[in-house]
Amino acid sequence: MYYTLYLSEMACIPKLDELPRRRSTHRAMAFFTHQITRTLCSSAVRNAAIKHVTVIGGGLMGSGIAQVAAVTGHSVVLVDTSEDILKNSAKNIQGSLKRVVKKKFADKPEAGEEFVQKVMNNISTSTDAASVVQKTDLVVEAIVENLKVKQALFSTLDKVAPAHTIFVSNTSSLPIADIASSTARLDRFGGLHFFNPVPMMKLVEVIKAAGTSQQTFDALLDFTKALGKHPVSCKDTPGFIVNRLLVPYMLEAVRLYERGHGSKEDIDVAMKLGAGYPMGPFELLDYVGLDTSKFIIDGWYEKEPENPLFAPSPLLNKLVAEGKLGKKTGEGFYKYK
Repeated sequence: MYYTLYLSEMACIPKLDELPRRRSTHRAMAFFTHQITRTLCSSAVRNAAIKHVTVIGGGLMGSGIAQVAAVTGHSVVLVDTSEDILKNSAKNIQGSLKRVVKKKFADKPEAGEEFVQKVMNNISTSTDAASVVQKTDLVVEAIVENLKVKQALFSTLDKVAPAHTIFVSNTSSLPIADIASSTARLDRFGGLHFFNPVPMMKLVEVIKAAGTSQQTFDALLDFTKALGKHPVSCKDTPGFIVNRLLVPYMLEAVRLYERGHGSKEDIDVAMKLGAGYPMGPFELLDYVGLDTSKFIIDGWYEKEPENPLFAPSPLLNKLVAEGKLGKKTGEGFYKYK
């Protein structure tokens, strides 16, 4: 895995063919243009529609989203149900930033400390979501993958958030339209699916549900780019793009193993060496969590039972029932103890 927290400076540097060709003015104009573009880039957040971000959920995903938003100059409030969770979230963010400092500020420790402090100053915490969202431009939900819980949260926040506030869910599998149905702002509701670990992964799936307005969708695309991420546009379909391809792929690997067509070790090696994947499907299932994969595939199967790609796996169900959920429990398809 890789850590990349900075906006690409290339986006803020003029192309060489845009600079004057005359050698006598090349350096002066290049310096002048670079200074102007740096000013424009640094003021992008101030001029953006989304300046204040509320992240609901202080877990791994929520903390990561808060971190990248704060690094890029947004004012962020991280919300969870207890101060203990939030203290741990802040500790994890600081730890992540310090790892960045070791790489980016190895020869400038004071600049590194200043960087960490500046980012942390952009983040505050709260246990009162209803109070916080009254002054926010964007609410990013990153809580448990449970439709009713998400609907209850957004229904409450919808009553107190300003009319201009955009709501988004970081769900990886639930329909955005179903989550949004609990609110009266279907036009200001979309999806932003970040990938774990958020500070390192460049991709964000930006989901436009049936009711999402073009203005809202454009604002979410702009916000994603402001974070230094690469957005891809998605329709509100099961799994969007990545998981719609990835989850059936992993389940088909399990079916191959169930049929005795290959050992899990050989299947993993085949996909790493033959397809160039960094992890095999069984390694990836253990990393993601077998319970998470089961939850996703079960939800899809319930909606489309006739789709063979969504058919449940007896072996996966058995391992989950036994509490063998992957790396987080020490055993899944492989043992980690």
